Amino acid sequence: MDFFHASPNSPIPHAQPRVLEVRQLAKRYGRREAVAGISFSVHRHEIVGLLGPNGAGKTTTINMLLGVLAGDGGEIRIDGLDLKRQRSQALGRTNFAAIYAPLPGNLSVRQNLRLFGMLYDVPALETRIGELLEQFELQTLAETKCGLLSSGEQTRVSLAKAMLNQPRLLLLDEPTASLDPAKAHELRQLIRGIATEHDTGILWTSHNMQEVEAVCDRVLFLSRGRILLEGDPRQLPRAHGYENLDALFIGLAGEGLQEARP
Repeated sequence: MDFFHASPNSPIPHAQPRVLEVRQLAKRYGRREAVAGISFSVHRHEIVGLLGPNGAGKTTTINMLLGVLAGDGGEIRIDGLDLKRQRSQALGRTNFAAIYAPLPGNLSVRQNLRLFGMLYDVPALETRIGELLEQFELQTLAETKCGLLSSGEQTRVSLAKAMLNQPRLLLLDEPTASLDPAKAHELRQLIRGIATEHDTGILWTSHNMQEVEAVCDRVLFLSRGRILLEGDPRQLPRAHGYENLDALFIGLAGEGLQEARP
């Protein structure tokens, strides 16, 4: 299944604009700092992995980026738009897909795309739906209820939904978690193609370090609400004395490496 023609880890031009800029973002729950003043960015055509153990602050960060959760400090800019002051415009350039957020199972693929397209006020919606059905090879499933689809098919529909508004920022939370290795490989190629062929930057969360190394241009290691390390997933492990990304992840999670980013 060849959705796009793109090679993994294509060079990212340094001059690409930022689709996401986070400055000193913070969130507290009582005395606990869930997110402790983190700063990072994502550029067009770039896939950035947001990594960390459970409880590190990844979900809280994603929820703040989606406007679901209000931060206690800091700034979020999406394609140059301030999320607090220009909320509707900023969220209109954002979309999201996650394995734990399936689409309504009683609606067909086409009905789901139409529903979410209306919510995003997508112009020429029926034309856009047709484009996505073709792009994600869903034409033969268009009238099938989503609850009857396989996990791989549901994931493709979720990604088609996430591309309805041609987002500048695409947030993906464990997108391949329920897929077999072959389907996961196809999906990684598809997502890499989205980043290459569109003016989109992707923030990807995953616990699969081999997948992260294959797909992401850059990774951020989050622990206890703080970014400990940032860099190329193929170079970071050896730079810090680890054999591979899995070992580095375990080391960070278990030992809490207190090494700040440069």
